[in-house]
Amino acid sequence: MNLKALLLTPLLALLVACGGGDDDKTETPTTPTPNTPTLVSIALTPANPTIAVGGTQQLTATGTYSDGKSALIKDTIVWAAKGNVVSVFTSGLVTGKAIGTDTVTATVGSVSGSANFTVIGPWEVVAAGGNQTLARRKDGTLWAWGSNRWGQLGDGSIADQSKPVQVGSVSTWTQVASGEFHTLAVRADGTLWAWGLNQNGQLGLGNNLDKSVPTQVGTAKDWVSVAAGKSHSLAINKAGALFAWGRNTNGQLGDDTTADKVAPTRIATPAAWKSVSAGAAHTLGVAADGALYAWGANESGQLGTGGLASVKKPTRIGTAAWLLVAAGGAHSLAVSQDGALFAWGSNDAGQLGNDSFANVTSPARIGTDSNWISLAGGASHSLGVKADGTLWSWGSNSDGQLGSGTLNDRRVPVQVGTAAVWTSVSAGLRHSVGVQGKDGRILAWGRNAEGQQGNGGTAAVTTPAALP
Repeated sequence: MNLKALLLTPLLALLVACGGGDDDKTETPTTPTPNTPTLVSIALTPANPTIAVGGTQQLTATGTYSDGKSALIKDTIVWAAKGNVVSVFTSGLVTGKAIGTDTVTATVGSVSGSANFTVIGPWEVVAAGGNQTLARRKDGTLWAWGSNRWGQLGDGSIADQSKPVQVGSVSTWTQVASGEFHTLAVRADGTLWAWGLNQNGQLGLGNNLDKSVPTQVGTAKDWVSVAAGKSHSLAINKAGALFAWGRNTNGQLGDDTTADKVAPTRIATPAAWKSVSAGAAHTLGVAADGALYAWGANESGQLGTGGLASVKKPTRIGTAAWLLVAAGGAHSLAVSQDGALFAWGSNDAGQLGNDSFANVTSPARIGTDSNWISLAGGASHSLGVKADGTLWSWGSNSDGQLGSGTLNDRRVPVQVGTAAVWTSVSAGLRHSVGVQGKDGRILAWGRNAEGQQGNGGTAAVTTPAALP
């Protein structure tokens, strides 16, 4: 054996022992790459929201993937609104722009999800004063427009406003009432505020100084409702106690005197009240037990006592139980416990609705319907809403305040339009306002010389027109 063979033999033996050689070569195993889950669908939350004009709603997008799992999607979303009722930011924040419906879509690649929006008006409560209007939005802010000679709009000026202006920056208002030249309001903390003309102490501030901005009345924090007449004011607290202040020439405060009061004065009897309404110089109230009381001026029989003598303290009218009352200039309206409409007092323009022009000195049934839920009395016109959502008007129509499209007076209740979505009404001297609650809209009609329609003009409006 030669030297080369001797050297190769041991080397080959070593390679065989170590598993060497091409025939037995093994590969290092590899881990397969998993399939990445793909987006299958997108769900938006909330799915069918309702917001007010000017209100916002943040949408969130949740994706469902091919592996059955779900997760929030934060990036790569393209947001879009189908119409012009809402607008949507790149963050998914949606803002209501106009009343109506719209669809917002979130898209990632070829996958999309949508939410259907309903946008309603921003308004919830409205109060018509002499020639001004005040309203509360759903966000708790208070707005005013119309006559402002005495600062009754509360915007710090005495200039009339033909479009809504915000009253301060507070967003906790709950109730508002407006008289001929002054305004009262309650905040969520139960405090009472007043502004406007204070000639007779109707602001309740202990003096006769006018105010052009809301000014707190006393320190109490238990007020729940207010009412404003021509120059007198009333309020009820949580305990049901009634207080009155301002002009008292005709005994309209109910304290058994004819002296004006510059601060809230307790009206002791009855002890508890459910509601109260103020006319030009008379007052109506429903006690906690449903009994009807009246006091103040009575030259047209507006107290319902059967006579014409003024009364200086609450006097019960009849024995029936009542749901609500509304005092007009010199006439009175009420709904009995069974939903029937009654009226009495001045009737020179047919504002009682009994198809005559004769005054009535005690409550008289109007029509046969028993489904009235809201009433309002102006200087010489009346408004009412029935449980079916229809709106009715009667009386003077000199400025189109009946909403009939004409200037003809009406001696009986006549339906206004065909809408059946009205929830409440309020009457100024010669203008009218109403709320369509489901839609959050305010509509106004009648006199507009002072801008009380809020439409930016001064021309009278003879049919209900939505606030712009």
